[in-house]
Amino acid sequence: MIRIPTVAGRGDAPFDDFVALLEELYPRVHAALERERVTDRGLLFRWRGAGESAPVVLMAHYDVVPASTDEWGEDPFGGRIDNGAVHGRGALDDKGPLLVILEAVETLLDQGFSPARDVYLSFGGNEETYGEAAQQIARTLGERDVRPWLVVDEGGAVVDAPLPFTRGQAAMIGTGEKGVVTLRFDATSDPGHASAPRGLSAIDRLARATTRLTPATFRPRAPDAITRMLGVLADSARGPAQLLYRALSKNGFLAGHLFAALGGEPAALVRTTIAATMQAGGSAPNVLPADASVRFNLRIIPGETVASVTRRVERHIRDEHVTVTVEEGSDPTALSPVDCPQFDAMAAAARTAFPDAVPTPYLMMQASDARYFHAISDHVYRFAPLEMSSAQRASIHGIGEHVSVDSLEKGRDFHIALIRSLM
Repeated sequence: MIRIPTVAGRGDAPFDDFVALLEELYPRVHAALERERVTDRGLLFRWRGAGESAPVVLMAHYDVVPASTDEWGEDPFGGRIDNGAVHGRGALDDKGPLLVILEAVETLLDQGFSPARDVYLSFGGNEETYGEAAQQIARTLGERDVRPWLVVDEGGAVVDAPLPFTRGQAAMIGTGEKGVVTLRFDATSDPGHASAPRGLSAIDRLARATTRLTPATFRPRAPDAITRMLGVLADSARGPAQLLYRALSKNGFLAGHLFAALGGEPAALVRTTIAATMQAGGSAPNVLPADASVRFNLRIIPGETVASVTRRVERHIRDEHVTVTVEEGSDPTALSPVDCPQFDAMAAAARTAFPDAVPTPYLMMQASDARYFHAISDHVYRFAPLEMSSAQRASIHGIGEHVSVDSLEKGRDFHIALIRSLM
């Protein structure tokens, strides 16, 4: 799977090759399940169950972000297997999680198993570019009056000591995700020779606007998913940290401000983040630019919206000569419940595959295809059933992405346990 570079912009051939490879690798799945293409990049399988209960949807995506040999020091699409691990772009995001779904279904079919309710497999080929396939699959299911009992997509993983002063493993199950928006700032100025600058140039205005947008631009707030996470992880904390986490789990205001003060990933859990990611402007080193632009990526905390964060940004930059445009955005999702049979089923399956990991709710900071399924289901969760170290998590969209074979086997076992538990 890794050896097929399913990267946006490289044409349709790799994506068609990948779909053909799935048919070759998983003959029982393709023989026993109904299959259809939804758009040119969406695959939807239906495994009919014995009963009429609402179905389960298991999701993944097979497109990946670019990677270069120069940065990796090896072919990122080589699919090298070494020391019990598979190396290459997509090993964790998201071909590994896709593989373990298919391995589970293929294994169960080989054993003659039939699920108690319908199981859908939803695989998208453009999640990294806004997920049109998944969006259309969700719309298609909705038009057919399909209301899934449970939806599971990529997201949290099995990690060690997810918070300072905690011990052991946690299976981090995302109950929702932050929103995302791309904002483009544009500024104009009179062009001229760089030897005689006058006033603020377009670049000056954008630089000033950028410096006015600090982490404190957005107020911290701890959503329910975070306070629940703190309550669960308090049991694995040591010493005074246990009392602190218990207190924070009951005081979202305090939790938000403390995590914001820590910065980095803790701060991203409790506030909207903003990062400048692209810039353009100028035609020559000695010419004042007539226009320039900067793009920002914002991840929006529940309780805020694309519209509200855009208004706040405009107020903070305080420059009528800089225009702010929303290029693409989606609001934060609703938070799926924790006290329910659906979460219990996921937690039980996680304990079966990862006996030492404590199932823990949390808020996913990234965007996923799952956000489109909230329109048809109240129980949408984000969990990639793989063990990931902090270095592995950093390799996603980075360098050196890899997954252990042992972890893949446990991921398969998670889905087998989940499907077998359906009533």
